[in-house]
Amino acid sequence: MDNELMRIGVSLPESLLERFDSIISKRGYSSRSEGIRDAIRWYIRYYEWMSNIKGERFGTITLAYNHHQRGLVDQITEIEHEFIGTIQSTLHLHVDADNCFELVVIHGEGERIRELSEKLTALKGVKHVKLTTIVPEEK
Repeated sequence: MDNELMRIGVSLPESLLERFDSIISKRGYSSRSEGIRDAIRWYIRYYEWMSNIKGERFGTITLAYNHHQRGLVDQITEIEHEFIGTIQSTLHLHVDADNCFELVVIHGEGERIRELSEKLTALKGVKHVKLTTIVPEEK
């Protein structure tokens, strides 16, 4: 593996950078670069884990989003209807005047579950998506 360091530029909202700086300071990182490298490593591991979700699964998807984002609620509803055979139930909470939280209970083929999670993650205005799955025990 080539260990040559590459420089990149990243544009971030100021509030996000301030939160990131606070976290890397609390965790004892010596620089933003070190924190960003760890975040990228975590993202790669998560992607690889997602890629291995196969077979029958039960699970949940949690998502948080700004319901004022133009068209977002309609997009979420459209996606949820597309996966009607996979989604068993949903719970919707109003966090505050701007944000909503949803818990989606799922059951089905792992690849289909992953597709649902990735579609929700890709939506502009979605702030958080977390997929958790389990494999049913064999009897």
